[in-house]
Amino acid sequence: MKTKYLLVFICIVALVIIEKESSIISRVSDKIIQSRAPPLDPHSPLDNSNTTQNGPLSMLKSSRGRKHVLLLARTRTGSSFVGEIFNHHGENMFYLYEPLWHVELLLSSAKKYYNDTLLGRLYRDVLWGLFLCDFNPLEKFITPPPEEHVTAALFRREMSLSLCEDHVCSPFDKEVYEPYRCRTRLCGPLNLTLASESCLSKQYHAVKTLRVRTLEPLQPLVEDPRLDVRLIQLVRDPRAVLASRIAAFDDYKVWKAWGLDGQVPEKEVKKLKINCDQIKMSAEVGLSHPQWLRKRYMLVRYEDIALYPMQKAEDMYRFAGIPFSPQARDWILRNTAQEEGDEYSTGKNSSEHAEKWRFSMPFTLVQVVQRVCEPYMKMFGYRIVDDEKTLINQSISLLENRQFQ
Repeated sequence: MKTKYLLVFICIVALVIIEKESSIISRVSDKIIQSRAPPLDPHSPLDNSNTTQNGPLSMLKSSRGRKHVLLLARTRTGSSFVGEIFNHHGENMFYLYEPLWHVELLLSSAKKYYNDTLLGRLYRDVLWGLFLCDFNPLEKFITPPPEEHVTAALFRREMSLSLCEDHVCSPFDKEVYEPYRCRTRLCGPLNLTLASESCLSKQYHAVKTLRVRTLEPLQPLVEDPRLDVRLIQLVRDPRAVLASRIAAFDDYKVWKAWGLDGQVPEKEVKKLKINCDQIKMSAEVGLSHPQWLRKRYMLVRYEDIALYPMQKAEDMYRFAGIPFSPQARDWILRNTAQEEGDEYSTGKNSSEHAEKWRFSMPFTLVQVVQRVCEPYMKMFGYRIVDDEKTLINQSISLLENRQFQ
């Protein structure tokens, strides 16, 4: 009997502890969302007092006719190259490169308070503000905090042509050094008020991000009547992704040694599987065409873009409702038939680059990827290879002909 009562007591204590912990996490989450995220609700007006003096009605009117593209990808899937296709549309495009990097960086030290659902909501709300040309939600995550809406710390500011235009680029002060300067000029710290004004003057907006893991949290953003958001999800052969990460990141170089030894830690294999499963599940949501995503979701394989860059660029522009500009066409012509650059270059011989991994990756690693990512590979049309001879035989395509729309 004593044992029975003891077990009951332990269960009660455990339930109290769990309830208390859940309450604490809920309060912390609510506080962060209230203080950091914009109070956006698709069914009510947005208070844009920080971005426009004319009120929410003028914001709603000025948003009409605008097109918004959200490029969703993962590391080393060719997203920088695809982002540049939109970045080089011309003077009517406002493009941002990885703004959610700041959110992930700031929250990385508080992971125990967050789950994927909460992170998805935070990412969404920052994107929501940016598509409405409101940088205030993003400012809350930039470190060090901007002073009077001016920052020298915006991640990869130089990757956005619109943030380096004449009316946004302030004179360069050598005493206030900016680590990431613009490509063609020296600019001082970024004035986010000027950036907001530039954004409001553009008809087309595009954001590239690697941080969004699932599509569901984006539903209120996509359904906002003030916006016309199109989602483009980019996928790539997971074998090529791993090979590219090994070449680009020091943290991944040990994978090559594991491949040669035939021993890959199970912990790393599990991470690889989670990554493949997440991408597959997101694509399943998009390709199932729920009402909120109809005509607003497009799946693109990097390999198809590499093989047919002009055709696929036209397809993406057409899907987004944006005219395919001569500037974008010229950039593609200049950057898809070059000699290979470094691992971070967006200019390369795209068709050769798509197959390069087949000659650099140990076959043992190929087998590991195929084992844990087989459902992903079958869904997106990446062929499994059974031996190294087939792997390096370029006359055998590893890409099945697929149409995803």
